[in-house]
Amino acid sequence: MMTMTYLTQFNPAIQLVIRSQNDGNDDEHQRGSSIREALAPDQAKIKPPPLYRVILLNDDYTPMEFVVEILRVFFGMNAETATRVMLKVHTEGKGVCGVFPKEIAETKASQVNEYARAEEHPLMCDIEADD
Repeated sequence: MMTMTYLTQFNPAIQLVIRSQNDGNDDEHQRGSSIREALAPDQAKIKPPPLYRVILLNDDYTPMEFVVEILRVFFGMNAETATRVMLKVHTEGKGVCGVFPKEIAETKASQVNEYARAEEHPLMCDIEADD
């Protein structure tokens, strides 16, 4: 009993545990379980953020090599994948560069548009919600 008194003097959390075990008081027991529930992560409420596609739009003036450079630099594609996406943009009018959370997609589209303007190309990049 001496050890328990010594521990409870310096650690109020131990007092709470000892009281809830020895007291038999249901209110304190319920309060303790409420605290545990509040601290436990609720996995059911967490859902991933909505995703957005970054779309590259075709124009008749931007060189194909520049489009491949954009895809490699800003989207980390290898030469083969970048060429495939560039040809899709060229033949179909638009192509998907990547799928990201909204803030990242907006940032990447903005960076591409700014870089294209700085290099005096009319290339446009936009985002749209991923289904």
